[in-house]
Amino acid sequence: MAHKAAKASAAQGLFAKGLAAHQQGRLAEAKKYYQQILRQLPNDVNALHMLGLASVQTQHVTWGVELLHKAVALHPNAAELHGNLGFGLQAAGRHSDAVASFDTAIALNPGYVEAYSNRGISLGALQRHAEAVASFDRAIALNPTNASTHCKRGDALAALARYADAVASYDTAITLTPGVSDAFINRGNVLTKLKRHAEALASYDRAIALGPLLADAHCNRGNALRRLGRQEAAMASYDRAITLLAGFAPAHSNRGLTLHDLARHQEALASYDRAIACQPDFAEAHRNKAQILLMLGRFAEGWEEQEWRKRLDEPLGQRTYAQPEWLGQDSIAGKTLFIHAEQGFGDTIQFCRYASLVRALGAKVILSVQDPLLRLIKGMDADIRVIGAQETPADFDRHCALMSLPLALRTTLESIPAAPQYLWAEEKPRSDWLQRLGPKTKPRIGLAWSGNPEHNNDHNRSIALADMQPLLSPQAEWIALQKDIRPADRMVLVSEPRIIVPAELGDFSDTAALIDAMDMVISVDTSVAHLAAAMGKPTWILLPHVAEWRWLLDRTDSPWYPSARLFRQHTRTDWTGLIAEVRTHMSAH
Repeated sequence: MAHKAAKASAAQGLFAKGLAAHQQGRLAEAKKYYQQILRQLPNDVNALHMLGLASVQTQHVTWGVELLHKAVALHPNAAELHGNLGFGLQAAGRHSDAVASFDTAIALNPGYVEAYSNRGISLGALQRHAEAVASFDRAIALNPTNASTHCKRGDALAALARYADAVASYDTAITLTPGVSDAFINRGNVLTKLKRHAEALASYDRAIALGPLLADAHCNRGNALRRLGRQEAAMASYDRAITLLAGFAPAHSNRGLTLHDLARHQEALASYDRAIACQPDFAEAHRNKAQILLMLGRFAEGWEEQEWRKRLDEPLGQRTYAQPEWLGQDSIAGKTLFIHAEQGFGDTIQFCRYASLVRALGAKVILSVQDPLLRLIKGMDADIRVIGAQETPADFDRHCALMSLPLALRTTLESIPAAPQYLWAEEKPRSDWLQRLGPKTKPRIGLAWSGNPEHNNDHNRSIALADMQPLLSPQAEWIALQKDIRPADRMVLVSEPRIIVPAELGDFSDTAALIDAMDMVISVDTSVAHLAAAMGKPTWILLPHVAEWRWLLDRTDSPWYPSARLFRQHTRTDWTGLIAEVRTHMSAH
């Protein structure tokens, strides 16, 4: 009995020393004390618990989790044991098991703040972000002064696209602990989502003041500067990030985007290649490289690189099926090919022409398109079955994303399918528009000045209606082709009698009918431009200095649309000069 008591007393002394070393961050020393205890008392719960925790903290995660499991088995009603087991499971990437451990810890101790907070982290890793927010909220209710919890709550809110709420959480974290650079970086990222780029820049600047060697802060600062149109300054930020971390692939890729903005296309390609060398599976860099290659007319390489888009979250309508994908690797004759649209309306209008080419190869074709395009594209080819975006055919042999068809058919610059017209308006809606517009006394010109405000390039390709007003000569009748009109533009229309705004447009079939009543269309790079040109209507397309790849480089014509005439800014952001040029061409006509 005395020997047993001596062992227990020695264990207590060792444990006290181990705990003191642990609390002071001397983890290797602490582990030695705990191990000494376990050599004498293999089932000492306290030593098992703390050695398990210290092992997790020193990256010996598997061993640490094993020790913590043993401790929990010996003392199943201890909330702290379950909480630290959850921490170990979280470190091991076993987030579902971690959540279960945190749940047990909370059941045993409903006031266990750390368990709620860590539970939120694992729920976030499981993409269960709404539950994560609720868990963080409970932790904050128990301890409202923990900055880290507010910051993690901001991350979860950002993942739910609740960006304004996320900013508020980061602001609280910063108020509680002003010197945490991560909160400023994450706050800047969310402000970027809100398109509050000047505020995002200030947030990144604050992060850099706190941590000048943070490569990701310099890279994100470059992103904010680029969106503010300060490309040269953005380049300097990317270069700084790369100096700090030479293999930082996102900085190389974003540097390429900025060089692309500056029309330095070969240098941009070199930056994308460096990003890919740093991270060969970096899908965004491959996609960005594809844009340059296609713009330069290097289609064979460009279509291949563009396939990397399928690994990104951005494209709409990417789907997987049990049936194999068809990319032209074998004959499609006699098979049913399901083609599914992706990305924007303009992309679908531009590439739907390929469905007829596939049908000509002997395939039965089913084409899925966005619902607002359904009625329009059903009239393209009677032998093609056209269905809505949410529909999946019951039976097909192969499938192909719509924008992969140029790769499948090996499209070159010389073989672009460019029929003068491949989309048509329905007769009755067209007649209805003609009746509503009344007798024509002068040429009718359709006008579209802005696209989807959520498009990531909208700031570069849309024009304020006020900037378009110099075009409005009295020699023409001007018809708005805009389905959605922004508040500032609506204010202009109130005092602009020269523009006729028709009754609300429905789907693209309605827009096509109105376009068909025009003699000509003038549009920025938006779905209306694609539709008008696909209908063979004379279409003048107003492009930014560096336009999207589909318009190629420095051309005034388009091999995709024979009826299109391209007008490009000569310098970045200069719509005034471009509008003056278009007005001169109008006068000449």
